[in-house]
Amino acid sequence: MTALQLARMSKTQKLQAMEALWSDLSGDADAFESPAWHAKALAEAEGQYKAGKAHFVDLATAKKQLAKRRK
Repeated sequence: MTALQLARMSKTQKLQAMEALWSDLSGDADAFESPAWHAKALAEAEGQYKAGKAHFVDLATAKKQLAKRRK
């Protein structure tokens, strides 16, 4: 699939393609190994949580915060 073909697809078609790709990739999840940085990031997040320093927000708030960062 080329970028040109993607440009012609509707959002629904793009989402269907993403779902098909995810289904195919996740069916063989054991074949993929998480990168080393991921384990480190998870350990750091767990440490912050246990220390009471983690700050959680709901999904709507997170989306708003991320949208502001893009500007």
